[in-house]
Parts: sequence; structure tokens; C-alpha cells
Amino acid sequence: MTISPQERLADVAAAAVEVAAESAEAGTYTGGVGRALSAVIAKVGARLTVDAEVRGFSSGWQEAVATMSGDRPGPAPAPAPVFPMPTRRDPAEHA
Repeated sequence: MTISPQERLADVAAAAVEVAAESAEAGTYTGGVGRALSAVIAKVGARLTVDAEVRGFSSGWQEAVATMSGDRPGPAPAPAPVFPMPTRRDPAEHA
């Protein structure tokens, strides 16, 4: 079973809240505890973001290479149309 990144982050946040609640019940909750738990959540979120970006880049790169080499199954996609840009006249010429 694969856990989605959102579920992983939600699990970490739930655990941090649980630790904070237990710490408060024990009378040991401080600002430092809150900052440490927030840092844990931020670190996990940052790692999940980097992982998602790397996977997205990797799969996109593989798709681009397959398309360019002709290894992609099925018909080749139609080339995108290219339209020439109109030239803009220099306003100084009309002065």
C-alpha cells in the first residue's frame, strides 16, 4: 500500500499535535517544543515537495526523450503551429 504525500504530511502533523497535547498535559510544553514540532512538519513538507518536483521532472524528461526519439507508442503528436510575430514599428520613426 502506497501512502500519498498528503497523507504522509497529515500523519506527521497529527503526530506533532498529539505530542504537543501530551506535553501540555504533563506541564512541559514550552515555546521551544512548539517551534521544534513546527520545524519537523516544515522539514517533512519540504522533503515531500522536493520529491514531488524530482518525480515530476523525471517523468516529464522521460516523456520528452521518448517523444523526440520516436519510442513513444501510438501515433506521433502533431507538431504545434508556429505563427510569426508581427514586427513593431519604432515610435521614433514617426516623430
